[in-house]
Amino acid sequence: MIYLNYSNLNEETQTQLLKNSKEEIQERFGDDIRNYAEKHNIDFETMLDEEAQRNLYSYDFVFVI
Repeated sequence: MIYLNYSNLNEETQTQLLKNSKEEIQERFGDDIRNYAEKHNIDFETMLDEEAQRNLYSYDFVFVI
């Protein structure tokens, strides 16, 4: 679960959440994504960014108001 302060959802916080998601995806699926990207001639970083954004939807957020 990720706890967020409702009054602090600025760009910096959003960037940090995306960075954390990207690191998690790279840790868990990095080799698979890299192999798929090479096989289909797709940029690895672009795929990693897209998967990190999708991964954010799997998080449970708790907003502190």
